[in-house]
This record gives sequence, C-alpha cells and structure tokens, in this order.
Amino acid sequence: MELRLGNGDGIDSWKEVTLVYSAALRQIETKMEILNEEFQHVHQYNPIEHIKARIKTPESIVKKLKRHGLESTIDNMITHINDIAGIRIICSFTSDIYRIADMIRTQRDIKVIAIKDYITFPKQSGYRSYHMIVTVPVYLSDRTVDTKVEIQIRTVAMDFWASLEHKIHYKFEGDAPEHIKSELIECAKMVADLDSRMLSLNDEILEISKKLEQERELQRKKERE
Repeated sequence: MELRLGNGDGIDSWKEVTLVYSAALRQIETKMEILNEEFQHVHQYNPIEHIKARIKTPESIVKKLKRHGLESTIDNMITHINDIAGIRIICSFTSDIYRIADMIRTQRDIKVIAIKDYITFPKQSGYRSYHMIVTVPVYLSDRTVDTKVEIQIRTVAMDFWASLEHKIHYKFEGDAPEHIKSELIECAKMVADLDSRMLSLNDEILEISKKLEQERELQRKKERE
C-alpha cells in the first residue's frame, strides 16, 4: 500500500487524514444522536435503531483509486473518493429513512452534494439503501476543512441483506454463481415485502393505540363530570 503526499486541502499525511475524517464522523454521529433524542422527546419515538461508523482502510482506498485509473496520492484520495468516512444509520421502517434524510438536509452546517435513492430505484442485484454524500466542516486550529462523509440509511432488514450480499461478493471476488445471484434477488424482494408489511402493521398499531387513548380520555372526562 502506498499513498503519496499531495496538497489536498492542506492534508498531507495519512495520520492527518484519519484525524480529519474521524472528526467528521464524530460530528455526524453526535448530530444524529441529538436528533434521535429530540424526536423521542417530541414524538415519543426513536426513528434510529443504531449507528455504525468506519474509516476506509488505506488498502481499500488504493484499490479504488487503481480501479479508476488514478495515482495513489492524498490529493486524489480526497478529491475522488467520497466514502473515506462512512456512517450507516439503521432504522425500523422505510418511512424513517426519508424522515432521517430530511433531518440531515435541514442541518445548516451540513451540505448535501449527492443523493442515490436505491430504495425507489434498487440496484440490479436487489440492493436497497438510501445514500447521501455530504460535507461537514471540521474546525482545526489553523483552518476549516470541509470533509466528505457518505451516509447510508436503511432498515434492519435491508442491512441484514446487504451484509450477506457483501460477504458473498468478496467470497467470490465479485463473480458469484448465477443461482446465488438469483437467490439474492429473490431474498431482496422478500425483504422489501417484509419492510412494507411491517410498516403497514406499525401504522395500524399506532391508529388503534390512538383510538384507545381517545376512548380512555373520553371515559376520564365522563368520570370527572
């Protein structure tokens, strides 16, 4: 693995890359935790199940640069690799995905530079997730570095499928047998159906709970009279 130095936004070493991108991840994580707590306070509901964060390894970065025919420099890494810092937000329902994406968009110091909606438009493999490339300012002692972070938002079921698909991809080096690919696509359809049914079931439960609460409130009012 070799990453040669450059002048990318003043970042000139792998140690500094790790520092800046780790700081960007911490900022996004903290924002999401605060928004989740606020949502619980206002709506008595947490849209976020859990959050995973990671920094891409130097080896993975070099491989990606080579696939794009680019030299392995810090400059090229910062300019052309959007997922050096990655954060995955796992939620219960598909409706939560778009709710969380909207909350991210409204953050004044987060700039959304690209969106890929693989839920409305799944990949041919069956992959479903909502991707956002954003920049967040990292304030250093002598400058501010606008740092890119890839945010993936998906349901628990989507994440389970994607985890298995990822393992299979690397096991067969991207060339899995056709019957396995077909089975994965069928499983992806089942996941999409499960997410839809669980959302519908949750909506029904909320509606029933709302009616029961209204009936209890009416009963309490009658008793006070």
